[in-house]
Amino acid sequence: MSFDWTVFIHLGIISAALMLATFIRAKVRFFQRFLIPNALTAGFILLPLYNYVFPLVGLNSMTLEALTYHLLSVSFVAMSLRKAPKRKRDGRIFATSVAVLSQYAIQTSLGLILTFVMIRTFIPDLFHSFGWLMPLGFVLGPGQAFSIGEGWRVAGIEGAGSIGLTFAAVGFIVSSFGGVFLINYGIRHGWLANNRHEVAHTDAGPGVRPAGSKMPVGSRLTTDSDAIDTMTVNLGMVAGCYLVTYLFLQGMTGLLSLLGDLGRDLAINLWGISFVFASVVAMIVRNILRKAKVDHILDNGSLTRISGTSVDMTVAAAVGAISLVVVGQYWLPIVIIAAVAGIFVCISVPWMGSRLFANHRMHRTLILFGAMTGTLPTGLALLRVIDPDFETPVGSDYVYSSAIVFILVIPLVLAMNLPAYAVARNQPHLVWILLGLLAAYVIVGFVLYVVVAGVRRFKSPFRIWMPKGDVE
Repeated sequence: MSFDWTVFIHLGIISAALMLATFIRAKVRFFQRFLIPNALTAGFILLPLYNYVFPLVGLNSMTLEALTYHLLSVSFVAMSLRKAPKRKRDGRIFATSVAVLSQYAIQTSLGLILTFVMIRTFIPDLFHSFGWLMPLGFVLGPGQAFSIGEGWRVAGIEGAGSIGLTFAAVGFIVSSFGGVFLINYGIRHGWLANNRHEVAHTDAGPGVRPAGSKMPVGSRLTTDSDAIDTMTVNLGMVAGCYLVTYLFLQGMTGLLSLLGDLGRDLAINLWGISFVFASVVAMIVRNILRKAKVDHILDNGSLTRISGTSVDMTVAAAVGAISLVVVGQYWLPIVIIAAVAGIFVCISVPWMGSRLFANHRMHRTLILFGAMTGTLPTGLALLRVIDPDFETPVGSDYVYSSAIVFILVIPLVLAMNLPAYAVARNQPHLVWILLGLLAAYVIVGFVLYVVVAGVRRFKSPFRIWMPKGDVE
């Protein structure tokens, strides 16, 4: 009897790469000092194998692409099912939301402006939405960049998924090396002065807890194992939400198909952002369970482990799935946009963070920098260097703010397919609609910054970091 082993073969390969990356991190100080995520190292191990070696034995990156797409949604479902602890209304959470929203809007504008300049000058064949792949990779992460880029195939744009993954990989590199630079530079220049969380080094350790050390509790049992395992319940709930998402999108596809080619194209684009709908479904399910007073069967720790595993697998698979042929074709615009964006983030995030936040300024700046170039776990890794026990509320504040930002950017996420659709249907006015929406986001972000930052908003404008004495 013959069964299909394809998915499990690729999962085994990804897992082996993650284990090798974990060993490398534990033994090589370079990876510890620069906070290189194990998943990123695993991805670069897989990259040449999937481009040059595995195709010789019939293994290609298509399964990695599928895993990237699905594991992204799984991670969103798991995090959306988590119960948020009761919290007081706090301006610092809103300030973090303003910073994230502003960064995303400005990065998107920067990417599109650079794209238009290159189209008008020396790369006329570049597709108009190319620059949007940079903020997708930098801010949203590899899974979203790949999913949305692949959705542009409906407009005849090939390779956008690999370009998005490349920007995400570059973002991780900027996050790791740039973050460590900011920490060391900030310590030398007194950005952490009079702060009891200040540290004297940036070595994050091997990433594996030593034998005999106190191990933190990662999850708790909410069921009796002789009946059903707690992890089974949590995994089942995640899988069930994802099934509902699939059925919903199938239904939407059927309804939109009644509108003809326009509806079918829109349906294809909706599949490209399935993680948005998966998150919404999970939020609805969580609220239903809460109202039925049975939400206690879900364990936050278990859901966090599911999400963490999905993110690690997603990053490794995403980097491994990059097509070096596509990267070679677009290497020049990738280098130009990534370099400009990297420099912009390294300057703008400390400038904004030192003026927008009233307390724990360096802590909030670091987590913002890590999340705006890599992912939230990357931002937490940077934060851990100066706040190893997470004694400050910075990490939880960012998580809370992410929920606010997620809701605010849904219109922008839904509209990001407009440039591709404008080319496919020869309707250039759709690009202007998108630019108008983007301009509105930039203006709103600026106004909110001015309001929240108050008197600090433009103090010492030519200094990347506003001195402590100017905070008051």
